[in-house]
Amino acid sequence: MPSIPLLKFHRPESVFAWQDGSPISAQRFLTDVISLAKRLPAHSYVLNLCNDRYRFVVGFAAAMLRGQISLLPPSHTPDLIERLSGHYAGLYCLTDGAHGIGSLQTMSYPNLSEVGLMQTPMPEIPATQVAAIVFTSGSTGNPMPNEKTWGAISLSVTAEASRLGILNRGDLTLLGTVPPQHMYGFESTALIALQGGVILHSAKPFFPADISAVLNEIPGPRALITTPVHLRALLTSNTDLPKLELIVCATAPLSRELALQAVERFGAPLQEIYGFTEAGQIASRETASTDKWRTFDGLSLHQKGDATYVSGGHVIGELPLSDITELHSDTTFRLHGRTSDLINIAGKRTSLASLNHHLNTIEGVLDGVFLMPDEQEGCTARLAAFVVAPELDAHEILKALRLRVDPVFLPRPILKMDALPRNATGKLPRASLDKLLQQSKRG
Repeated sequence: MPSIPLLKFHRPESVFAWQDGSPISAQRFLTDVISLAKRLPAHSYVLNLCNDRYRFVVGFAAAMLRGQISLLPPSHTPDLIERLSGHYAGLYCLTDGAHGIGSLQTMSYPNLSEVGLMQTPMPEIPATQVAAIVFTSGSTGNPMPNEKTWGAISLSVTAEASRLGILNRGDLTLLGTVPPQHMYGFESTALIALQGGVILHSAKPFFPADISAVLNEIPGPRALITTPVHLRALLTSNTDLPKLELIVCATAPLSRELALQAVERFGAPLQEIYGFTEAGQIASRETASTDKWRTFDGLSLHQKGDATYVSGGHVIGELPLSDITELHSDTTFRLHGRTSDLINIAGKRTSLASLNHHLNTIEGVLDGVFLMPDEQEGCTARLAAFVVAPELDAHEILKALRLRVDPVFLPRPILKMDALPRNATGKLPRASLDKLLQQSKRG
């Protein structure tokens, strides 16, 4: 059975991570992993809630050494965790916070700083070992599991690092604004440090001033791994950033306008990543200069009826894309919105992605999203829009939309808000929008 080393490219004395302004060597990391692995309870599944990215990676690696599988659900609500614990016997929680979650057995991340450095051979993990189970929310609300083997995720992040031009860049530090428990953060800020030969940063700053402060603390070249929401916040603030070597963006479609602004403002190339939970990351594009996506090396696309499938590389079998695609070759394509985003009103079709794009190009709109409510018996569903635009009223927003979209897609109502209920990765859970719409009707 082939195996893959836990760390690639890092020498024992090289910097593996930065934490609280101090460097952590690869040897220190391996010492922490082995020390923690000995202390983990003898269970098969772990919910890793460590907020510090370095501790999360240590916990993930230690669990693999013990043959344990890390669960990465779409949320950490008590109800969902209880359902998972009923399905995955012996599930426990590892956390660096004050509390665990629900009724799960909880282990606090221990203080490993006093453990002496170990001279240890590099751990090897079987390529076929299931390292993590990542969940989609599921159309019925029940989480749908997707197993990720160590071999597959190693291939995935190696292909990503190669595409981004940062493979074996031992001088480059990656700062992420997304949590490592999310698939994008898991691959592009955590796993890539293990298999791509770059430096991990433990912080997870959210506000522009905090992002700038952490970036300024990093010595040497630095890259920012972020989302459109965080990028927009950085651009609308007066915060200055130090020189960046690279910006990586994912989790939601990034507009050409926003990408151009980021490249001009921060003087760094920007790469956007495309993927989905079942397959992981599969393609990238330089959004400021093209709308065409190119698959990672080893992956190819093919059409079956109206659906597009990806196969090869780290993808097991063939998997359908959740988006409407226009294939240009077996490795290049354009996106035209998610299949679930398509709406049909009075015989006219468009996508929510297109409507959201037009809404967010209105001058004065800081953030906005359309919602197509579910049909209610005896009632016709009407599009609604939630908008953050302090200087505009609903009439002005509607007037601007009339210049951009067909009248049948104009929203009724337009709900002004101070902020949209985005989660840690910048996404807007459908349930949160439905709840806000119902509250507005009652109000």
